[in-house]
Amino acid sequence: MSSVAVLTQESFNEHRNGLMPEKSGAAGAAGTSTGEEEEALPTYKDAFPPLPEKAASPEGTQETANAWTKIRPLKSSIITQVFHVPLEERKYKDINQFGEGDQAKVCVDIMHKTGAHLELSLAKDQGLSIMVSGKLDAVMKARKEIVSRLQTQASATVAIPKEHHRFVIGKNGEKLQELELKTATKIQIPRPDDPSNQIKISGTKEGLEKAKHEILLISAEQDKRAVERVNIDKVYHPFITGAYNKVVGEMMQETGARINVPPPSVNKTEIVITGEKEQVALAVTLIKKVFEEKKKSATTIAVEVKKSQHKYVIGPKGNTLQEILEKTGVSVEIPPSDSSSETVILRGEPDRLGQALTEVYAKANSYTVSSVSAPSWLHRFIIGKKGQNLAKITQQMPKVHIEFTEGEDRITLEGPTKDVQMVQSQIEAIVIDLVSRMDYTEISVDPKFHRHLIGKGGVNINRIKELHKVTVRIPPDNEKSNLIRIEGDPQGVQEAKKELLELASRMENERTKDLIIEQRFHRAIIGQKGEKIKEVRDKFPEVIINFPDPAQKSDIVQLRGPRTEVEKCAKFMQKIVAEMVENSFSVSVPIFKQFHRNIIGKGGANIKKIREETTTKIDLPAENSNSEMIVITGKKANCEAARIRILAIQKELANIAELEVSIPSKLHNSLIGSKGRFVRSIMEECGGVHIHFPTEGSGIDKVTIRGPIEEVEKAKQQLLALAEEKQIKSHTAELRAKPEYHKFLIGKGGGNIRKVRDSTGARIIFPTAEDKDQELITVIGTEEAVRDAQKELEELIKSLDNVVEDNMVVDPKHHRYFVARRGQVLRDLADEYGGVMVSFPRTGSNSEKVTLKGAKECVEAAKKRMLEIVEDLDAQVTIECVIAQKFHRSIMGPKGSRIQQITRDHNVQIKFPEREDPQAAPPVEAPIQENGEANGEVKEPVDPNAPKKCDVIVISGRKERCDSAVEALKALVPVTIEVEVPFELHRYIIGQKGSGIRKMMDEFEVNIQVPAPDQQSDKIAITGLANHLDRAKEGLLERVKELQAEQEDRALRSFKLTITVDPKYHPKIIGRKGAIITNIRTEHDVNIQFPEKNDENQDQITITGYEHKAIAARDAIQGIVDELEEMISEDITLDSRVHARIIGARGKGIRKIMDEFKVDLRFPQSGAADPNLVTVTGRPELVDEAIDHLLNLEEEFMGDVVENEAKMAYMRPHGGSAASMDEQRGPPSKGFVVREAPWTSGSEKAPDMSSSEDFPSFGAPVATKSSPWGPKRF
Repeated sequence: MSSVAVLTQESFNEHRNGLMPEKSGAAGAAGTSTGEEEEALPTYKDAFPPLPEKAASPEGTQETANAWTKIRPLKSSIITQVFHVPLEERKYKDINQFGEGDQAKVCVDIMHKTGAHLELSLAKDQGLSIMVSGKLDAVMKARKEIVSRLQTQASATVAIPKEHHRFVIGKNGEKLQELELKTATKIQIPRPDDPSNQIKISGTKEGLEKAKHEILLISAEQDKRAVERVNIDKVYHPFITGAYNKVVGEMMQETGARINVPPPSVNKTEIVITGEKEQVALAVTLIKKVFEEKKKSATTIAVEVKKSQHKYVIGPKGNTLQEILEKTGVSVEIPPSDSSSETVILRGEPDRLGQALTEVYAKANSYTVSSVSAPSWLHRFIIGKKGQNLAKITQQMPKVHIEFTEGEDRITLEGPTKDVQMVQSQIEAIVIDLVSRMDYTEISVDPKFHRHLIGKGGVNINRIKELHKVTVRIPPDNEKSNLIRIEGDPQGVQEAKKELLELASRMENERTKDLIIEQRFHRAIIGQKGEKIKEVRDKFPEVIINFPDPAQKSDIVQLRGPRTEVEKCAKFMQKIVAEMVENSFSVSVPIFKQFHRNIIGKGGANIKKIREETTTKIDLPAENSNSEMIVITGKKANCEAARIRILAIQKELANIAELEVSIPSKLHNSLIGSKGRFVRSIMEECGGVHIHFPTEGSGIDKVTIRGPIEEVEKAKQQLLALAEEKQIKSHTAELRAKPEYHKFLIGKGGGNIRKVRDSTGARIIFPTAEDKDQELITVIGTEEAVRDAQKELEELIKSLDNVVEDNMVVDPKHHRYFVARRGQVLRDLADEYGGVMVSFPRTGSNSEKVTLKGAKECVEAAKKRMLEIVEDLDAQVTIECVIAQKFHRSIMGPKGSRIQQITRDHNVQIKFPEREDPQAAPPVEAPIQENGEANGEVKEPVDPNAPKKCDVIVISGRKERCDSAVEALKALVPVTIEVEVPFELHRYIIGQKGSGIRKMMDEFEVNIQVPAPDQQSDKIAITGLANHLDRAKEGLLERVKELQAEQEDRALRSFKLTITVDPKYHPKIIGRKGAIITNIRTEHDVNIQFPEKNDENQDQITITGYEHKAIAARDAIQGIVDELEEMISEDITLDSRVHARIIGARGKGIRKIMDEFKVDLRFPQSGAADPNLVTVTGRPELVDEAIDHLLNLEEEFMGDVVENEAKMAYMRPHGGSAASMDEQRGPPSKGFVVREAPWTSGSEKAPDMSSSEDFPSFGAPVATKSSPWGPKRF
């Protein structure tokens, strides 16, 4: 048995005293014999007590235990385990997916869930390795997750009695959870109501085996039959199970007991036997007999077998080990795969060990190892997509193992010699073929640009791959590498390289800028469906504009692109925002509803004129809205100008006055009423005057009333009366009436309600459309006034409830007018006159009698109104207006809005003809008739000048109204003009996908027709209203000027010149990370192109831009070249021991020197012929100064180096004093010597303390004190 040597502090002191006796002892020792000296030496067992053994005596156990208890073990709470998932067991096998794979996402999820740290790596054979670090509990949980989510699952069932299931589950399911965690499996136990006794296990094969074993153990424990546990050393288990479990099978058959031997993967020594007591006892006896026999007779030998050959000795699923055991009866013990040991132990009968050893070596050497030279960059092509190429070879030769090592230019083959030779020839043929038709190159690109080269979802890189038929490897972010590798067809490689370098060069000139724009403007800048921001992007196509998510409430808009373009775009957008801020001022102008149409003007002429001249946006309320507010938006000064003009129109149309009334501010709220009911009722009663109260809390008493002079005065009186009532005493009463009666109670123009108010002095407030209770009428005033008003209103309501029926005569020809449009006219009459019902006779009855039913007053009023309508209808005329059919749609406007406006403004009816189908066949000509007769009838000749039926628009109404409607219609007929625009500018005017021309058409409200390209015409047609054409023409010509200016600018910018510069200076001109050349490009606003590797003129640098700027850039480059040509290089010798001090942390020191003296320093690389040689490059005078500075630094630092070395020498053993001590002591020391060591008896030799193999070094010696164990290591 092997033992471990342990040196305690006490034994060490004893041995040291024995090695270095005192001087007096040394003198006396001269006469002692050698035997006595040896007896004084400690024995090996004293110096190195063995580890405690269970079989040892109690005394020995106690003694060794005491020796070991002095060393207290320290356990780390963090553990690390590595799990390997072979390719065939991986769940996710899509190895060509670009970016993060599913495995990585799953690992991130597992880390979040368990708290363990996972590192994922992919082997050349596409197997997955996962290193898990963390606390034991977290690692176990992570292991379970890895097995279930990343590894394909096998499944098995185990049958145990139903009554044992609850013991497998444990209290609150704890035992089951522990078992799943321990074995990394999923265990499904049938429900109590399920009669099945099968437990289903899913997981890896190894986990299944462990879980099955554990479940059977639990079942065995709970089994009513006898259970016996026998502890047998693990090394003897193979003899008990026998080859292929034959021995244990025979035992079970012989005894009838169930014997459960833990599998090799489970590190347990306990064998469990279950069954009847006699059976169990017999089985235990048999097992112990085998164990005792083997323990007594078996011996071991240890042999060294290369680690790489262990798997051949084990064989598939351990079959080779079983085969050796069956043939020779010898057990072969292989060290674990995670151990570095190469020692294989053979255990068995002495006479059979030789045969077993021969078998082991035969199996180990049955496979040969060979290698094929193949550039590492070709490995992936040899393997093929998803391993297809390799699969063809391995299917033919399944026993050959092919290994690709990353970074090595060779492929290793393992397997039977014949098979290896065949596979080698196949792979060599593939390599020769690939080398002949494949190429690769590497380019250097700053890692920060890698993700931009890849593009969103890999769109850019995938396009390049497909276009050039190449593969591009961009290193992951964690590698921090700037090398991009391109592999494939030689021509494709060069084209892809060129494209990638161009992209990278463009990105180097990129910058990102954040603009702070208030979020409220974001939507306006983007525009409807992104139209406005599209225009900005079209104007600056190289700039990427990113708006924040509206939910983030962020004001930051990010611009990214070429520096100059970003700056221009930023200025442009800031200008847009400034205009928006300036144009976002808003003012509301109250204008009486009846004057809105006058402010709009004929065909919208007035409002358009005000909008154009004041450059404001003017919004009028909808016609069916009760609002009278006109909202003006734009610049403050422009809004004020528009407001003055609109008020002036109102003032011209009516005698408008403005009056201020002083009412105590404390009464304002009560005068306004709930939701403005009181003040609104005054405004409605007084002809819609406007009453403006000051802001609440301002303390101002002035109330402004504006409107017609008479109405303003009335409103003033009512307001003052109401205020007085509020001050004296206020009384309120409520009464109810059907909503359809309200209009009749109010009367036309408020006549009825005014009479009640004048006679009683009370105020009557009717509900508005917003009020919930539409029947409630409120009366306000003094108690007496309210009582009187309430009485009058109740009488009116009562009379309205008194329904009467009356008749009137209406000519049948007018019936259609009243019942048309689903009886809209009758509905309006019912709304206005208290819900009166009007019934017309049936169509075709020719009756003139019309029946009216409702309240008496309502019936009378409705009857009067109907007679007025009939009178209007009798006075109606119908006239025709001829306008070509092609203009009808334009006249109607969107959804007929224009024609509806004319109908309302002029109170006429307009009917458009049916559209004529232009594709309809022309009428067939009739045969020529003599004397103009046909079938006895005479036809009148058709007037060629007569208008077409499809062009005639019919207008009905009073004569004067029809005439004004005709003028309004003709004003809407579009006119066409032609504008001369050079043909080559047409595509720029149209814009991307028609955006440019669409914008102009929307802006000027015209249609712009550009001729087809095949016509090569310079004429552009503009069609629209006459008053819009001039503006549209000016806008188009202005755009033409802009485009011509841009063309001239492009021509000026395309000036190109070349400069000849020696290629050796190119890196210096480019500068570190392109800093110098980027600065020149930016400063002179030019593009500078260096020659490609394959270009013939490697010394030609091309500059493109404005002529004067290109010349200035050329001069700047020439200046750099002149400076470089003046430079010299000098080599100096600096002691290599001070190089690190001069370079400084992360090169800070060397950079400072280079910046200060404007020189370039080159230190030798490791392994250089002369490690002290340093090269200084720069101008002569600067080089001399830098050399002086470096030599001064060397002198300064060398002092420190010498001093440190002196200290180190002082801390090492003193050579001189040691020698003198040796002389005093006599013969030199033999070192640390012990008696009865294992190597003194037998073939073993003593370890060589000077040998690096027997005592490997862990680091360079930095000892301060000598000791028998050698120098200390840090």
